[in-house]
Amino acid sequence: MLLVALALLAFLFPAGDTQNALQWPTSVHGIQISSFFNHTMAQSRCSGWLGNMELGSFDSDTGTIIFKKPWSKANFSNEEVLELEELFQVYMLGFIREVQERMSDFQMEYPFEIQGIAGCELISGGTIDFFLRGALEGLDFLSIKNSTCWPAPEGGTKAKKFCTLILQYKGIWDIMENLLTKTCPRYVLSVLESGKPDIQKQVKPDAWLSQGPSPGPGLLQLVCHVSGFYPKPVWVMWMRGEQEQPETQKGDVLPNADETWYLQVTLDVAAEEAAGLSCRVKHSSLEGQDIILYWGHSISIGWIILAVLVPCLIVLVLFVLWFYRRWSYEDIL
Repeated sequence: MLLVALALLAFLFPAGDTQNALQWPTSVHGIQISSFFNHTMAQSRCSGWLGNMELGSFDSDTGTIIFKKPWSKANFSNEEVLELEELFQVYMLGFIREVQERMSDFQMEYPFEIQGIAGCELISGGTIDFFLRGALEGLDFLSIKNSTCWPAPEGGTKAKKFCTLILQYKGIWDIMENLLTKTCPRYVLSVLESGKPDIQKQVKPDAWLSQGPSPGPGLLQLVCHVSGFYPKPVWVMWMRGEQEQPETQKGDVLPNADETWYLQVTLDVAAEEAAGLSCRVKHSSLEGQDIILYWGHSISIGWIILAVLVPCLIVLVLFVLWFYRRWSYEDIL
């Protein structure tokens, strides 16, 4: 497995391209969110991800895996996919039943939600690491590593009790170990190869400046918009010369409809201090050529062209109308 991983790394990220290698997602993980409404009603949602890219989801109603990308199936056969679907279906039904039956043991009250994440990651040197973590109502609950369950401090006595309980389920441990140590590594290696064109896609960002609502008397809110970039990692900062402005406030990196990303970064500043500030954008697609927008000089080329063309078009239209009227008048005479 190590030799295969090293060979794949060399294929995906040729020598001298280790900096770009950090940009590509190298972990596959599944996310489970189970909501328990009462002792008879529960709902689970499961999805699979390559980094921040959704690969597929599991429909618990039909018991089928829905692939989001043409290459999400990787090199898995239809028979293997069918086996995984049956395994997931048995697991989901068993998980919900066990939780509902042991509600009183853990002194839990409806409604509540359980979250889980499990997967494997191709890390530096070609080795593959495995992880499984659980949360209760958004707080860390436990983690499982090397066949050992570790309760999280936030989980308290409930997490300790659950770790003691789960160790008794040898069948679950065997399935979990097989999925994390065999199925997941094979999948991450094959999906990285089959999805290479999409995974290594580079889209340059567009950036522009605007003024937000005033945060107070004599203050300006400077807004730097960065949109349409891919992959997701991006660095955006308000600057004065080469000095970063620590008051810069960054929003969440949000998805666009075309699978690119958008980020908004703001800076509140006294109106008289706005001059000389700039927004700098770093992204892998720019190949070291940062985008720098200066406050007060952020009119885009498109607006400049528009400002020139519109008056010219108006003059042209007026000239045509004048010529047409004169020609019509002379024709009547």
